[in-house]
Amino acid sequence: MTTQQLTPKAGTASTLEEIGARSIPEFDGLHDIWPRGERLRAIRAAATEYKQRFAAQGQVRAVKSVDVAGAPYPVNYAFDNAVSVPSLPLITMINRMVVVQYDDFNGRPRTLVFEPTVPAGSAEAPFYNNLQKMVDKIPGGQLASKVILKYFNEPDVALAKVGLTPADVDFCTFDHLHVQDPRMILGSTETIPGDSAPREPLFGDARMLVHRRELATLQDLHPMQWAWYVEDGLGGVDMDKFALFDGDIELGPGIALLWTPGHTDGNHSLVINTPDGVWVSSENGISLDNWQPELSKIPGVRRYHEQYGREICPNANTLEDALDQYDSMIKEKTMADTCPADPRWLQILPSTELAPWKRFWPVVPTYCHGGISYGRIESGLKDEK
Repeated sequence: MTTQQLTPKAGTASTLEEIGARSIPEFDGLHDIWPRGERLRAIRAAATEYKQRFAAQGQVRAVKSVDVAGAPYPVNYAFDNAVSVPSLPLITMINRMVVVQYDDFNGRPRTLVFEPTVPAGSAEAPFYNNLQKMVDKIPGGQLASKVILKYFNEPDVALAKVGLTPADVDFCTFDHLHVQDPRMILGSTETIPGDSAPREPLFGDARMLVHRRELATLQDLHPMQWAWYVEDGLGGVDMDKFALFDGDIELGPGIALLWTPGHTDGNHSLVINTPDGVWVSSENGISLDNWQPELSKIPGVRRYHEQYGREICPNANTLEDALDQYDSMIKEKTMADTCPADPRWLQILPSTELAPWKRFWPVVPTYCHGGISYGRIESGLKDEK
């Protein structure tokens, strides 16, 4: 299967106009600015400018998050080697699915599912496959797996819990495709190993919004990227079910997908406007401590901030571009409003969040939002179109 064969055809319904979206001019050309210090200042200024326009456009109809699963993750990756707790090499991150309902710029009501992780698909990524083998070999490894792993709701169950059916979903998206298997979401004409028949789409005719660079990465992996992606994840997938975009886009008043490269080339962050102001969600960090290290009580994170003079402490499992990831996290911090419950903290919801479980003390979030909920998710919005 070649990269050319996997490229969506020209003329498919993936243009911004057809999905009721539009590009964000405030961020045009910023990644061409040099030197890097000037680029960071330009990104911060553009985010400040865009936030005013974004907030003034309106709010989403409703948003609701549901926990999917807890998965193991190395502490050293989570905080860029800032934490030194030798007795705790692994922590648990909670995958969280977020359902957002909004009106697009054509006035059509839409339902977006953000981060519908299927644990069985993620387990096939070489990183998790190898990690599980390593855990199984150590004394007490099976017990450790029970402590680290936890299953809450598969995406289809999570969808039902908010009162929706697969037919209600217009779009789904991931901030990036690390450990994601698109076949599990979009279906496949091929039988996935372990299945008895070709897999049906999880969300009916919903399309997957994906940054063009992220899809291209999955189509042609570099050895430094290989461990984090499900290499066969596009096998048998109808490529016209991808809605590709470049750069930064807004899907409708109160909802945007901002290009935040660094963690991966095509990483993007969900930004929504709510009655409490602007929220941002991505996996550039796994807790608020990553974005606000000066407030962190996790051993070593505040010292990392003070020693290096860095405003953020990234989730650094990949090395694609650390400077880009830094700039992207500043972009996210600039967009996010402060939390009404505690104004010291920003409204940033990690798409995969460090579990606040006492068993992992002292590596627990200093502050944890624990989910998001506004308005009432409604079934049947497509009937309004």
